[in-house]
Amino acid sequence: MANLLTVENLTKGVGDRTLFSDITFGVDEGEKIGIVARNGTGKSTLLSIIAGAQSADSGRVVCRNGLRIGYLPQEPVFAEGATVASAALDTDDPLAAVVRDFAEASATGDPDRLHDAVQAMDAASAWDYQDRLNQVLTRLGLPDGAQPVAQLSGGQRKRLALARIVMQEADFLLLDEPTNHLDISTIEWLEAYLRRSRATLLMVTHDRYFLDRVCNRILEMDRGSVFSVNGNYDMFLRRRAERIEAMETELSRVRNTLRKEQDWMSRQPQARGGKAKFRIDAFHDLRERSRVDTSERNVSLDARSSRIGSKIFEAEGVSKRFGDKIILDSFTYTFARGEKVGIVGPNGVGKSTFIKMLQGLVPADSGQWNVGETVRFGYYSQDGIEFDTSMKVIDAVQAIAEDITLAPGQHIAPMQYLQRFLFSPADQQKYIYKLSGGERCRLHLATVLMRQPNFLILDEPTNDLDIITLGILEEYLAEFKGCVIVVSHDRFFLDSIVDHLFVMEGNGTVRDFPGNYSDYRAWQDEARRLAEDTRPKQKSAEPVRQRSERPAKLTFKERKEMEELEKTMEVLGEEKSALEAFFASGETCNDYDARASRYRAVCDELDEAEMRWLELSEKA
Repeated sequence: MANLLTVENLTKGVGDRTLFSDITFGVDEGEKIGIVARNGTGKSTLLSIIAGAQSADSGRVVCRNGLRIGYLPQEPVFAEGATVASAALDTDDPLAAVVRDFAEASATGDPDRLHDAVQAMDAASAWDYQDRLNQVLTRLGLPDGAQPVAQLSGGQRKRLALARIVMQEADFLLLDEPTNHLDISTIEWLEAYLRRSRATLLMVTHDRYFLDRVCNRILEMDRGSVFSVNGNYDMFLRRRAERIEAMETELSRVRNTLRKEQDWMSRQPQARGGKAKFRIDAFHDLRERSRVDTSERNVSLDARSSRIGSKIFEAEGVSKRFGDKIILDSFTYTFARGEKVGIVGPNGVGKSTFIKMLQGLVPADSGQWNVGETVRFGYYSQDGIEFDTSMKVIDAVQAIAEDITLAPGQHIAPMQYLQRFLFSPADQQKYIYKLSGGERCRLHLATVLMRQPNFLILDEPTNDLDIITLGILEEYLAEFKGCVIVVSHDRFFLDSIVDHLFVMEGNGTVRDFPGNYSDYRAWQDEARRLAEDTRPKQKSAEPVRQRSERPAKLTFKERKEMEELEKTMEVLGEEKSALEAFFASGETCNDYDARASRYRAVCDELDEAEMRWLELSEKA
């Protein structure tokens, strides 16, 4: 395989801390590589340097001439005043410029400008590109190309940045946490897209199923160095365990040898100058090697839950809607002790609203929640911590409690408690606004668990947590004696934690599915297969004869077909234009999804009609 990119002796530090030192690796054409590491080791910084957005302290990145790189940062940036369509088309492709002008002309409503833009689209044969843009935006939940980017939420901006990446059709993709803020169906679509794509891929993600199904190589950043494993995430875990075991064995051997050499160095201090120089040098080398730390600094989640009674909560006929959008419709359920439930559904269906209603943060329109007296909620919100970001970490925790109870009779100070979440004494003096995304998540988790909740409600807890911490959180939740509700797009996390699912299907419908997410997907696939098997079989169409078998001239039947095709194309073209005008208007309606589906069907029918008309016109 041809080499696309080489990282040579790259070093980068922040302040007095070195993120990585003298790392070297290459990326070959067609490889799909995942980068894993603990938070704070420089994963995002490395991608940023490769993309040219940051500079390294030393070393270099060498790319193949003409390599087109697509970069998805964690916090995407768009041009000021950009619309969804213009931002998605921010590429060097000449067709993108033509489609961008058409989108802008459609948004202005200027008939002269729109006429010129349509002519330019015809001349450049750019309509297929326009159709592809509409399909990508619709699939990512961004159907309105005229909407200003400034009006988008953080999650929508991330999806728009993904749309831009897809439209760029780059040779080499750099993706930083591409699954954050996506619902599961969109993650699975992106997963399939990247598997099919011929582009080379280097990405940072904590989604283990995504790593397993997309990547053929894993790079681990650990202790300032990079370790490479060919294979998926499962293979990486095995190789990592073997590497750490080998390191510990070697370290034990080095320390045994060092003790012997220390005795030798100490026996005759008066003759030190006459000792063999190579042996003295070897002693100092051994001493440096013996200082390697193979221990794993992990988050310690050992806070106990408080006792929970037999009555947890009951939902009786709870309904909620915002305008025409129905979140819950007469939802009734009795929650039992020890239940662990996952909530899944498309973005915007109301998952976060559901759990806020349970806690009384959002009122129901009708019905009621009856919560047991012993229930103590612990709420991990995807909106993040509610502290004043100008506070220091230790001050924020002390404002909640000066003394923290881990178990009956076991109390510790806030400083000790924060060290269990990997906040060193120096880190505890940091201001919250200076914390990284991962550090904020750890602090948020610490403040939730320090209150000893017996009913945990976790809204997207996997965003910004590294893979190691996620594994520890999963182990903690598996042993947790209280109740758990988790909203997550991380399929591995759901499979590890939940007993059953609330599937929010839209229009207030909540399906209670008995199993984890993989069970639910298997059930969906089986139901789809059975539906296809029971569908009435249509008679197969008469095979189209090869061009060489056709008569030289149009038959009467073919002439009539050509006339009908012209009428059909006119009708479909008008319907397509009307739908495009609707999407560009920014209007909302109850059948928006149906219109988007119809738009795709119209495009497909129009393509087929045009292809058949072209065949007949060539023959004529």
